[in-house]
Amino acid sequence: MTPNVLLITLDQFRADCLSIAGHPLVRTPNLDRLARHGVRLTRHYSQCAPCSPGRASLYTGMYQMNHRVVANGTPLDRRFDNVALLARRAGYTPTLFGYTDQSADPRDTTGPDDWRLTSFEGILPGFDCELFIPEPHELWINHLRANGFDVPMNAQQALLSEPTRPAEFGISAFLTDHFLSWLDRQDGPWFAHTSYLRPHPPYSAPGKWSTAYDPADVELPITPTENRHPFHDFALQIPSAIPPQDEAGIRHMRAQYYGMIGDVDEQLGRIWDSLVERGMWENTIIIVTADHGEQLGDHGLKEKLGFFEQSYHILGIVRDPKLASRNGTTVDQFTENVDILPTIAEALGQPVPKQCDGLPLTPLLEGKSVEHWRPAASYEYDWRHFFIRMQEREWPWDRRLEMQNLAVRRYDDLAYVQFGDGTWLCFDTKSDPTWRTTIDDPSVVLPLAQDMLTWRSRHLNRELTGMLNEKGGIGEWPVGVPWRT
Repeated sequence: MTPNVLLITLDQFRADCLSIAGHPLVRTPNLDRLARHGVRLTRHYSQCAPCSPGRASLYTGMYQMNHRVVANGTPLDRRFDNVALLARRAGYTPTLFGYTDQSADPRDTTGPDDWRLTSFEGILPGFDCELFIPEPHELWINHLRANGFDVPMNAQQALLSEPTRPAEFGISAFLTDHFLSWLDRQDGPWFAHTSYLRPHPPYSAPGKWSTAYDPADVELPITPTENRHPFHDFALQIPSAIPPQDEAGIRHMRAQYYGMIGDVDEQLGRIWDSLVERGMWENTIIIVTADHGEQLGDHGLKEKLGFFEQSYHILGIVRDPKLASRNGTTVDQFTENVDILPTIAEALGQPVPKQCDGLPLTPLLEGKSVEHWRPAASYEYDWRHFFIRMQEREWPWDRRLEMQNLAVRRYDDLAYVQFGDGTWLCFDTKSDPTWRTTIDDPSVVLPLAQDMLTWRSRHLNRELTGMLNEKGGIGEWPVGVPWRT
């Protein structure tokens, strides 16, 4: 039987905020329920931040160094394959609820007045859009007004006022309502992507969830070390990355973040129940992940940026009904969002696109040993967008923008950070999991730097490199040769 596929993203959901993962305060009964009926990825990582770069890696299966979406607003090259196009090749009509934050390739736009040249919140090519709610969330705000709420046509203010309205009128409930209504109309195999905004800021949970966690009960964040890399000092000056500077404000921010998690978890419970009621539960593959994490005050930062793993270590749960014997288990190897597209491809009987840097999770989900699985998680951050608007440069000699980036390799006991200006950091995460203790020993650092170089060299573009034009074409053919389909 052809399976249904439900790909769920929870925006800005860091990995430790699951009760099944041992969080001392947060309760996520419905995500926990899915984990008990599937496989939880305990060391799952996003490949970049913020939203557009992280989602580009998720949707294409590519590292940032290959897809080159480096900021919210960087165009996604139209030549790349993606999860929606893959689903179409498998015979589905992939349907979107929410947003994908993929900026259009300017070569596909119609002129300077094309709205796609003014927004990073474009729709990933290949999706049919059932509900599109980018900022300013106009459809949701109109829904609130139709139900008697006095709401300004301002997305930020509408979200900030969520505590004053019942949770069933929150933006997460609004998306869920539309998805369930659409689900009622499905009479064959379907592929859906529900892209939830929460727990993305503003830090303002709806209705009952705004008071679900007492700020006095929340833990305080990791404080920044005094011996900081210059980039860390730079990040501490970014207005959007500065958390509240008083303890009460920090506690409130974290309590609201946990409340937003409770809210979206409740909405997922509605989906699980509806799938069971409709007889779809046993034929639906469900994947839940995030585009990136959240600093939540750790290391003196909020939102998502830099090299600390709070911005990249995210939740990951895969539920495939064919693997019922594996229900309630975990995968403890390093897994990455670039693995999601190859995993979906295998589940749908499609070839894994050559562009993919990730690997199918299939053998790990089946509980098999994989001899050459990755020894570390990798992620990148690029901050040239802070400078694009404020400097003139002489191309090709001025390469300042190309130095505003970093890459991280996160191992079991160590983490290595390479900056584009040639500087580096190495953290001893075994003795200090807070990432505040560095190592300068060349005998430790040099092998990590060499390993990063090897990692980069092994993930160069491979679309056509496995083929030779001889004897009518031999080797690995690319997807899309018309006369071979």
